This record gives sequence, structure tokens and C-alpha cells, in this order.
Amino acid sequence: MLLYLRDLSPEVFLVYTAASMLAILTGLAFHEFSHAWAANELGDDTAARQGRLTLNPLAHLDPLGTALMFLIGFGWAKPTPVNTYRLRNGPRKGNAIVAFAGPASNFFFAALAGIPLKTGWISTDKSSIEALVRRGTGEDYLALFLFFVVTRNVLLGVFNLIPIPPLDGFSVAQGIVPRAWANEMERLKRWGPGILMGLFVIGIVNPALSPLYWIFDVVDDVVYGVLL
Repeated sequence: MLLYLRDLSPEVFLVYTAASMLAILTGLAFHEFSHAWAANELGDDTAARQGRLTLNPLAHLDPLGTALMFLIGFGWAKPTPVNTYRLRNGPRKGNAIVAFAGPASNFFFAALAGIPLKTGWISTDKSSIEALVRRGTGEDYLALFLFFVVTRNVLLGVFNLIPIPPLDGFSVAQGIVPRAWANEMERLKRWGPGILMGLFVIGIVNPALSPLYWIFDVVDDVVYGVLL
């Protein structure tokens, strides 16, 4: 489904841009706030003391990461500081809970935005969505706006659950696997950013060869199928 986003009409491009901005600003802010809230609830107030226990996007957005979100679709926010040794569940399991709170918040936000579509409060169907994306001839721009908000938040959540450092999925995985495996995984941390960068470069050069693109395309289709 992502392929036909290349052929947006000017009207739909504005809808997509507005939805993306909302998803990025609210999604990232809610994501990082959730990390800070989970850590605070588990006994570590480091993020709270640094002003990160807030939904204000300005407290969480990283200038370069935010710019890349708009340019290539994925970037990053300021990492939420966590002292894992102060967490009640221990540094490994506690950190896994804190890490999972971020992606979970994106799924929650997506679910809220999807309620009007799923319940029929805003009437639409597959043909109208496809017409809007391909030709901009549909009438239900609000439905398309919500659809993009849902999709972007689900993609943010799924992307962050990929078990490659420094993504949240890596910390979640470390908290699930046996301790010996978790210790071995520590050696991968220095390679994580390079691996992610390589995957992004592959996606830019040839999206069809990028595992990230395969994941995003499947997620996009699943969301499309669930909502409509």
C-alpha cells in the first residue's frame, strides 16, 4: 500500500503532511512521556527531575531527529534519561517495562484515533480511501487524516519494537531473554546505530530490498485491513 503514496494529489499531500505532523508531535511526545511516567512509577524520578514528565513536545523533540522524521519518515526524540538501578523491578526487567511503555503509548494513541473510523462515526470505505490517495477525488478528507494518524503511530510503535539498539525493542528483548543471553546482547549495542543506518540507506536506494520497508508495508496493510 505504501507504494501509491508516491502519487499523492496536492490536496491529499496537505492532508498527509498535516496528519504526519500531528502524529510526530503528539506521538513522540506521548512516547517519551510514557517512558518517563513508567520510570517514575517504578521508582526512578530522573526524567521527572529533568522536566521530561510532560506532554509538551518541546521537552522531548530533538531538532535533527524531528527533521528526519519529516524528510524520510523516521527519526528520533531526545532519549528519556533512566537510572535503571533505581527501578523497583531491577535494572533488566524494570528497564524492559519502561522501554515497552513508549511503543505501547503509540498503539494506544493510534487506537483512539481509529475509533471514529472503526465504529463508523466517520463513514468511509476502501474505495474512497484509495481514491483519495491515488487521485484526490474522494470527499472524506477527515477519514483520510485519521487514517494517516493511525498508520504513522502504529509504524512508530512497531519500528521502536525492533530489537536493534538503541531502539526500545532491544531493551524489551533483554528483559525477556535469560540473563546469560541478555549479557551477550550487550556486545551488540555499539553496532546497533550502524545497522539501523545501513537499513535506512538500503531503503532509500532500493526500498524493495530493505527489511524495514517490508515491515512497514505489512504494518500499513494490516492497519488498512483492520480499520476498513
